[in-house]
Amino acid sequence: MVTRVCIPILRRGVSTYPSRLWKHDSIFQVHPSVSQALAGNRPVVALESTIITHGMPYPHNLSTTKEVEAIIRAEGATPATVGVIEGKIHVGLSSEELDFLSQCKMSLKVSRRDLSYVISQGLSGGTTVSATMIAAHRAGIPVFVTGGIGGVHRDGENSLDISADLTELGRTPIAVVSAGVKSILDIGRTLEFLETQGVCVATYGSSKGFPAFFSPQSGFESPHQVSNPEEAAELIASTLFLGLQSGVLFAVPIPAEQAAAGQEIEEAIQAAVKEASDKCITGRDVTPFILQKVNELTKGKSLQANIALIHNNAKVGSQIACALSKIQNQKTRNTTRQDGSLNNRSDIVSSFSINNLKINICNKKVFVILQVVIGGINVDFIAKGKTNTLLSGQTNPGSVCQSFGGVGRNIADALSRLGHNPLFISATGTDFHSEAVFNYCKHMDTSGVAQLKERSTATYCAVITASGELSLGLGDMDIHQQITEQYVSRFEDQLSCSTLVCLDGNLPVTTINYVCSLAEKHNIKVWYEPTDSDKANKPFLSEAWKSLSYTSPNLSELYTMNKTLGFPVPQALPDTLDEVLDVAMALSRPLLEHLYCLVVTLGAYGVIVCGEYDAGSIHLQPRKLKTKRHLGALFYPALKVTAEETVNVSGAGDSLAGALIAGMLQGRDTDSCVRMGLLAARLSLVSAHPICPSLTIDAIDPNKHLNWTRPTFKKMN
Repeated sequence: MVTRVCIPILRRGVSTYPSRLWKHDSIFQVHPSVSQALAGNRPVVALESTIITHGMPYPHNLSTTKEVEAIIRAEGATPATVGVIEGKIHVGLSSEELDFLSQCKMSLKVSRRDLSYVISQGLSGGTTVSATMIAAHRAGIPVFVTGGIGGVHRDGENSLDISADLTELGRTPIAVVSAGVKSILDIGRTLEFLETQGVCVATYGSSKGFPAFFSPQSGFESPHQVSNPEEAAELIASTLFLGLQSGVLFAVPIPAEQAAAGQEIEEAIQAAVKEASDKCITGRDVTPFILQKVNELTKGKSLQANIALIHNNAKVGSQIACALSKIQNQKTRNTTRQDGSLNNRSDIVSSFSINNLKINICNKKVFVILQVVIGGINVDFIAKGKTNTLLSGQTNPGSVCQSFGGVGRNIADALSRLGHNPLFISATGTDFHSEAVFNYCKHMDTSGVAQLKERSTATYCAVITASGELSLGLGDMDIHQQITEQYVSRFEDQLSCSTLVCLDGNLPVTTINYVCSLAEKHNIKVWYEPTDSDKANKPFLSEAWKSLSYTSPNLSELYTMNKTLGFPVPQALPDTLDEVLDVAMALSRPLLEHLYCLVVTLGAYGVIVCGEYDAGSIHLQPRKLKTKRHLGALFYPALKVTAEETVNVSGAGDSLAGALIAGMLQGRDTDSCVRMGLLAARLSLVSAHPICPSLTIDAIDPNKHLNWTRPTFKKMN
């Protein structure tokens, strides 16, 4: 059975760095879309950010970066633009962060030499080729696309002015896709220096001619040549297999349609070089000066050519990354036989690499951790009457069906069906109910579920009326108390490197407190699903609640949380929609002093999302920028489901939470995440199962549901 590998990089740390070198895990932050792709062995392409901060004027810098990211996505890869924002290295930037860097007047040019200083001072900047290579390698990204690399400057044999890009290529195993080096440099000596550093250089295309950025020919040749993405990917794979600690440089000639302007640009470059010399401009200031001067002399033609070659490099680099991903995934499949054991007969294998991440294999199991869900697992019996009035003391006509639920199980089920593979930690008995549970949950990772002798698997019976309202619920939930701190602590390594941990209210208070303590220590995001009003207060009995990031209560559960903390609460819960929204915001406000976001379910009314807002939208992901926090709320009406359609009411809230979390982990915007949740909740209501078996990403694609009601935005005091 394929289980899991702990990848510490996913908690914003670095597995290959001694932990003592980092004061805080959050110094190194990987965007959720990037960490998801890496952990799923999907292709990722790194991008530098000096093109944003120093390479082009605003708004060309921002539009070009977004265009390049769009090209990478269109080719089937995930873009990961690298930058430093307020002392934190980001691998993958949000739209907000791209905007920030594109207009930041205080951005520094950050090379290997500057990384430590910029981080220690909490500064911001664009990463050069060398710094981007370092960050990409730490994150496990093997392919990096840029415009052109630095090189040996003219008269470099006397000035020793040699770009750090070249030495970085000699010691960091990253494949760099570029348009060669600029003609302002000494190309011959640059190639000689790369040879000395042990860097494999190959021209991408039909010849060995080494390009000079704006020109497809420099008069020099590369040592090697690859014709297509597959050949390039095999070259990278061979480099990684050999364990070489040097990089690979792919030189991609500028497209022919832009090369026509090359001669004019070259003449402008020579004039700019002379002017830079006359003005005694040296060092790192030379390239920005020349690029700006050349753009002026060519009346923008050099900028257009620059953009065109970067677009072309992004396309080629993405194709190479996709081809490399196929090779690595095939090697991974070949490593493990169908029975889950390794082809190597040894029980302990040192390691192998996936996307350049070192992965240890022990006892014939591979461990990869993304998310952890801890909570209850139940066998549910749903009884639906044929009338709205159910009489006691007699048999009421209706239907009865069995399904499998439990809040934790439901959320783990939803995540599993939506492209994630969370580790689910829970407990069952060894009775026939547990056999049925494991048989039904084969699509999930249940390796964290304990089977306890002489214990009964949790069972729950819900009686609902013909209109879908819960009339009565009965449950045997004692086994949930066996999900103890001692048992959960067995998975501390997995928890510590998880991107998100989801807890449900069935857990003992001590277990919740333990996970919250780990969250504070390792900067883990925790989502708390309170389960019901009686259990909603568990994290709030101590300071543990301050380590939560998200919670998804209904109004009654939110009331309990506030009351437990001693905050003012209304004498009675309201009935009208306007009053409900006002109370939901009022009760959410004090919790947002520590929690990042609340998703308050309002039954037939819908859902209200409360948290930090900007430009009329609520942020699901914490913002990294140090700005004043403004709070607001978005109300989304529920999707209509008739009483006749309603089959099961036990999983709608869990489906909403699971789908919303899935969207958030995939880096989607708030609107898409909530609408995915609403669509998943509707599927649950009309299904006999708490999590509809037909739940897929495609089934809850918000773009396929066109009749959306615009959400209502409200500012919070």
